[in-house]
Amino acid sequence: MNVVAKKENNGLTTVATNKKAYHEYFVVDSFEAGIELFGTEVKSVRQGKINLKDSWCNIKDGEMFVNGMHISPYDHGNIFNRDPMRSRRLLMHKKEINKLFAEVQQEGMTLIPLSAYFNRGRLKIQVGLCKGKHTYDKRATIAKRDADLEARRALKERNS
Repeated sequence: MNVVAKKENNGLTTVATNKKAYHEYFVVDSFEAGIELFGTEVKSVRQGKINLKDSWCNIKDGEMFVNGMHISPYDHGNIFNRDPMRSRRLLMHKKEINKLFAEVQQEGMTLIPLSAYFNRGRLKIQVGLCKGKHTYDKRATIAKRDADLEARRALKERNS
């Protein structure tokens, strides 16, 4: 088994992160959700063949689904491989889903998958309750990141 992932010290194995989400949105809150997958999909995720870049979540009939998440077909799978872009159900408590549904009804709020990781052998998705950024917010974030980078470089130069 070749897991293309990053092992963290708290027992979680991160498989994928959605870096674009942090650039496009302010993350107000985050929640952990399980995901309903088939066997070949889990094997493919363990190989690191998952992409969260353009994915989003919606709530329909009291259930939450993730759309736009790409899980590549398993190499050794056959007729059991599923559509890579199919909608997948997320597993959360009904009370949490209802709370999120009320939050999403507010203007500008959306649900975005932030990362996928294994927690004690089970795939979990970190779902963020997000608010969209304006262009000037994105520029401010980039400027802050560049300033921090310059400060770290100057400090490193000074210490060595």
